Amino acid sequence: MRPNTKATLPEILRLNGYSTAQFGKCHEVPVWQTSPAGPFDAWPTGGGGFEHFYGFIGGETNQYDPALYDATTPVDPPKTAEEGYHLTEDLADRAILWIRQQKTLMPDKPFFCYFAPGAVHAPHHVPKEWSDHYRGRFDQGWDAVRQETLARQKELGVVPENAELTRRHPEIPAWDEIDPALRPVIARQMEVYAGFLEHTDHHIGRVVDALEDLGILDDTLLIVITGDNGASAEGGLHGSFNEMLLFNGMSQIETPEFLTAHIDQFGTPDAYNHYAVGWAHAMDTPYQWTKQIASHWGGTRNGTIVHWPGRLRAAGEIRSQFTHVIDVAPTVLEAAGLPEPTTVHGVLQSPMEGVSLLYCLDDVGAPSATTSSTSRCSATAASTTRAGPPSPSTAPRG
Repeated sequence: MRPNTKATLPEILRLNGYSTAQFGKCHEVPVWQTSPAGPFDAWPTGGGGFEHFYGFIGGETNQYDPALYDATTPVDPPKTAEEGYHLTEDLADRAILWIRQQKTLMPDKPFFCYFAPGAVHAPHHVPKEWSDHYRGRFDQGWDAVRQETLARQKELGVVPENAELTRRHPEIPAWDEIDPALRPVIARQMEVYAGFLEHTDHHIGRVVDALEDLGILDDTLLIVITGDNGASAEGGLHGSFNEMLLFNGMSQIETPEFLTAHIDQFGTPDAYNHYAVGWAHAMDTPYQWTKQIASHWGGTRNGTIVHWPGRLRAAGEIRSQFTHVIDVAPTVLEAAGLPEPTTVHGVLQSPMEGVSLLYCLDDVGAPSATTSSTSRCSATAASTTRAGPPSPSTAPRG
């Protein structure tokens, strides 16, 4: 429950002349308020500060048949899975339409767009042509993928050259311990996930392309956060064709024979699939464990890209100052030239705990401005935004 002493970033911006919209996932509504009966105080267009919302309420939804809302009204997807529907494409279409309308009807009015697709959260749903592109790419298994990933991270400079791979815990089986007859279906789970991620990246790229077509990309601050957590382990040791079986204590139904028999249906509307824990561990390289065991960072650290050529001197550089998601709001406010509010709607506001990141984006050597000493997290000032999912973005004045 968010108290009224903590006004949301979109509400602050809206009160200062911004158009505001959210597309995609909203997991901030208390579960007892998520029905069409409301109350809607905690919904994006209720008390959340967004003038427009199109997406779903809760942690996840079916990508082919989502539970959609337009503001607070339940709506059906515009077409079916058989007709080619996918939620990420729909969200990108809606976001592009909204941004174009804003710049056509009110070209001088700034906007704030929060784009948070349901991808690449489970269920891992993607058209088959995207996953087929990765056929055979993961046959070497998760232990080898961890080694390959660490090597790429060192080459990119996102980890030190002397970084060592954490040990795989005995509770996570080695790839060599997996029954050879089961390996193809487990490898297929990762092929589907990789296709799902590329599909998401493509449609986020369409939104970025729309900004470029409108001639506003260089003057738009884009913050791309590549996830709301690290890779997650709900899939169990062998992965799941329907993760709801796990949540309902029925995962024993998914025997190796069952999974193998359904290998061609993973990622399709017939499935509600999730990959095996070994893949979650590999996707959290070089850290130990996954989302469920947050103490080891594998489930909490995410890559971030910041793109703002019209303002930032740096491009293609890496930042290692400590940063946290609570720093996004202060960063946007400083970029927009707006002070942190002391009162909103007559209510005295609590001070923001986050720190604006503009200081370190301009200066690679700047000392970390946070008071926390528990970890360090990378942020990149990059010349590209094709990095992956969830991306809050703003268009500051000028």
